[in-house]
Parts: sequence; structure tokens; C-alpha cells
Amino acid sequence: MPVITPFRRPPQTAGDDPDTPGAPGPAPLRALTALGARLTHGRAWRSRHPRAAVVVRRVTTALSAILVCGALLLPNTPAALEPNRFARIPVEAVVAAVLLLCLPRVPRLVAAALFGTVLGALTVLNLLDMGFTEYLGRNFNLVLDWGLLDDAQSFVADSMGGATAAWAAVGAVVLAVSLLVLMALASVRLGELLAAHRERAARGALLTATVWMTCASLGLQTFGVPVATTSASRAMEAQAHRVVDTLRDEAAFAKEAKADRFGATPGAELVPDLRGKDMVFTFIESYGRSAVEDPVMAPGVDRTLDASTEALTKAGFHARSGWLTSATYGGSSWLGHSTFLSGLWVDNQQRYRTVTAGDRLTLTKAFRKTGDWDTVGIMPGVQKAWPEADWHGLDKVYDAFDMGYRGPKFSWSTMPDQYALEAFQRLEHGRKRDRPLLAEVILTSSHQPWAPIPRMVGWDEVGDGSVYDGIEAAGVRAPDIITDSARSKEEYGKSIQYSVTSLTQWLERYGTDDTVLVFLGDHQPLARVSGNKASRDVPVSIVARDPKVLDAIDGWNWTEGLRPAKDAPVWRMSSFRDRFLTAYGSTPHPSR
Repeated sequence: MPVITPFRRPPQTAGDDPDTPGAPGPAPLRALTALGARLTHGRAWRSRHPRAAVVVRRVTTALSAILVCGALLLPNTPAALEPNRFARIPVEAVVAAVLLLCLPRVPRLVAAALFGTVLGALTVLNLLDMGFTEYLGRNFNLVLDWGLLDDAQSFVADSMGGATAAWAAVGAVVLAVSLLVLMALASVRLGELLAAHRERAARGALLTATVWMTCASLGLQTFGVPVATTSASRAMEAQAHRVVDTLRDEAAFAKEAKADRFGATPGAELVPDLRGKDMVFTFIESYGRSAVEDPVMAPGVDRTLDASTEALTKAGFHARSGWLTSATYGGSSWLGHSTFLSGLWVDNQQRYRTVTAGDRLTLTKAFRKTGDWDTVGIMPGVQKAWPEADWHGLDKVYDAFDMGYRGPKFSWSTMPDQYALEAFQRLEHGRKRDRPLLAEVILTSSHQPWAPIPRMVGWDEVGDGSVYDGIEAAGVRAPDIITDSARSKEEYGKSIQYSVTSLTQWLERYGTDDTVLVFLGDHQPLARVSGNKASRDVPVSIVARDPKVLDAIDGWNWTEGLRPAKDAPVWRMSSFRDRFLTAYGSTPHPSR
């Protein structure tokens, strides 16, 4: 009778596994084996070095507690980032501790990891809020502002070099990911610690909850702030409200943009009192009220404005000036430009996309609609395709590459304002033409970081811009002032003086009896320069030789000269379009 021998699987060799030669068994088994080996090695190390293991464990626990509590108490504005903010009891920590104590192990691990990840995301948003508050005077918008991060990287590249921008971007991504991972690990660590000492942890949570409720009910404070706080919950609630408000605003603004007081006005009934005039609408980058009134910057800027007023008066020009409240602050200049031109309050990127995608009558487009003006744009800051040109109502746009500049960049600014204005004169304003000119000019030399700053040269010496090589090389470097508030203020003030001088000297030199100049700032400089409580006001001026041009705005009660008085009228920037069109004879025909 044959003997039946049980089947025995031959021992597996290192080369038997098709997934990874040299490793025993299939991939899942290898992973578990490796994890077990590491855990065994860790236990062995702790057995050999018990004191060191205790120190490492306690330090890890302390760091985890500091990380989680610090994130729960972290404010979202730079001004609030003070030590007293971290001497409080966050209710979220108490609630999370109670919840974790009630859960079995696996749900506890999941809940702790989820809590930590959400807390890490909130920390990232708080840091973004700080940055946006510092530079743009507002909080980060979770729906609209991701695209601005790319603009921020481009700004850093233009100001401080491509390598710095690349490392800054990598550092930001690493920081964000690290916060998510570390916060999750720290929360898991603290959750396991609570479970390991459940009774003491429960008593501690109960005591802390009692202290929190007592402090909250009595309004107790320490170092000037309430002891009991719900700051993290309120921050999450604010982010949620911001998202909801943004989505609601999008629909409401789309309806508002379609209702235009002058939308159906025939071209023949638009600005009839300006027929035959060469109109120049000029935006000076970051030219804000602080430049005219801040104790550090105002003396130099005011002297420039007064001297320019006197020089223009000798040349036969007169000016009136007032204040406009910009829709933006510290940056996003295109929001200020579109607000001024459209008569709508364009204070975020979604509104900008909505209004520029429509057929709203802009101030510049009104002149093109008459058929009596050639319309051009001088845009030295535009370095890529700019489809908004048609919305602006511009037949021809000269960007950074169209003006023949062969000199150096001045940080973000592609060319000095004096060169841009001389190119405008050469390419358009100085040409013989059959009809008057409407020009929209953007001057960029006063764009942050205000280093290096150009200086005035003889107008006949401007040439192709090569004259600026030595000026740029001898100027202040951006890294030397970008974190120094005092020096930033000084250099910002100098940049405004340069821009105003360039513009007014151009008018003095090339202006005619039919030239009308309207110029203004697009927004205030960032808070590091203008201050945390600065207004959003910017100066605006109208300059002309023809007295009828200024007589038409007598009812505005603006200040004579280029420097608006402190008590001069302050209007929302969005109101200027309709006031201007009305003052110069336009007849309203609302669109529906």
C-alpha cells in the first residue's frame, strides 16, 4: 500500500518574491515584519537606555502639548501676536480631551489625527491671514485668494531674485505640510497619554472645565485678555462665514454690475464738455494718504507737491485735489483701477473677474464710445497677455516690451516712470493726429519694495534707458529694507516724490492748452509703512490749462493745488465715474 506523504512547501528563498527580490514573503508581510523589527528595536533601545527614553518621552509630550495649545491660541493678525495671548485656556482643548477619553483605541486614534489635521489647517489659514493683513489690509479668502499666492511668488522673484522666490515657495509648502503632519502626530501622542492615565486625565479635564466656566462667567482676565477663550472655534466660524458670504456676494454683484446709469447713453451724449481735449488718466502705484500726512514721509512728499503746484502754475496749469477711498489696500492694484473706471466697488478677485467679463461702461471706454478719441494704454507693469484691454476701452496697449526700454529693472518695476512718460510722448502724445487722445497710464516706480529707486535725469538724456544702469547699480537693495519699517517708510516717501515729479515735469514740458491730466493713487502702501490703523484714502487731482475744465467741478469743493487739505471731501472711489461723467455734460441713460 502506497505511503501518502503530506505536502510541504519548500522554504522560500530571497529570490522567490516577484515584488522585491531579496526580501522574504509578499509585500504586506514584509511591511509588517519591518514595522515589528523597528518596534522591537525601539523597545530594546528603551531597555538599554531607560533614563534617556524617559527624557525623550517627556520632551516629546511637552512639545506636543506646546504645539497643540499654541495652535489653539494663535491669533490671525500680527498686531495680536503677543505673549499674553498664550496665557489663556482654550475650550477646544478641554472638549477634545473629554471626547478622546470617551473613545476606544481605534476611534480615538482616528479622532485625534483628524483633530490635529484640522488644527494644522487652521494654523495655516491663520498664518495666511497674518500675511494678507500685513500686506493687503484684509484676511485671506479661502475661495478667492489662492491665485494671489502665484502673484506673490512673482513679486518676490522680481524683487529679490528667482532663487529666493523658489526657496520661499518650497519653504512655504514644506511648512504647510509639516504643520498638518506634526499637528496630527502631536494630537495622537496626547490622546494616547490621556488614555494611559485615564483617571487622572478625567479629573484634570473636569477641573480645567470648571476653571474655564468660572473664568468665562466672571469675565476674569490675565495680562489684559480673558482667561477663558474660544478663539480657535471663532476663527473656524469666521472662515466658514467668509466662504458663505463670498458665494452670496458673487451672485449679488453680478446683478449690480448689469445696472449701469450710463450703460445705454449714446456716444454723442458722453462727455460733450471735453471734446477736443487730450485726456490722460494716470495711476501712481501705492500713492496713499499716508504719503501726504505721515510725519516721516509727508515733509518730503508735501514739499514735492507744493513745488510741483508752483511749477505747473508758472506753466499756465491749475489743479484741484481731493480724496478717494480705495477698494483695496497694500496691493492688488487692479482692484483699485477697475473700481475707479467702472463705478463699481471691486474689492476682491471674483468681483474683478465678473466685472471685466461684462460690458460695463468704463470711464476710458466712454471716450472710445464717442468715436472722437483715440484710446491707448501705457502699461509698463504688464509683462504677459492682458485680455482686459478691451474692457478698459483701449485700442492700443504698450506693455513692458513695447516701449523700447534697454535699461535695468528697478526691482519689481520694469522701467522708471520718467522713461515710461517719455516713451508715451514719443509713441503717442507727441504725434500729429486727426483727433484727440485718451490715455490710461500706470506708473510703477513707487511699487514696493521701493529699492532701488530711480532718480530724475535730463529729459533729453533718457534715450533708450541705458542711462539708468549706474543709477540702479548704486541704489539700495531690496533685502536691505524689506524688513525694516523705518527705512521702508523713507524709501517709499522718496519713490512717491520721484513719481509725482516725473508726471508733473512731463506735463510742464509737453502739456498743451488741450491737455487734461487726472491722476490718483490706486491704494495705500502696506501696513508696515502706512500703519495698522491707516485709512484707505488716496489723493486724486485734476490738472488743466483751460479754466472751464476746473470750473465744471467747482461744486466738488476740492482743494486748489496738488495737495488735498485734510478736510477735503472724501468719496468712495466707485463714485468717481458717475460724478465725472455728470460734471462734463454726460446724459444718463440706464441700462437694464
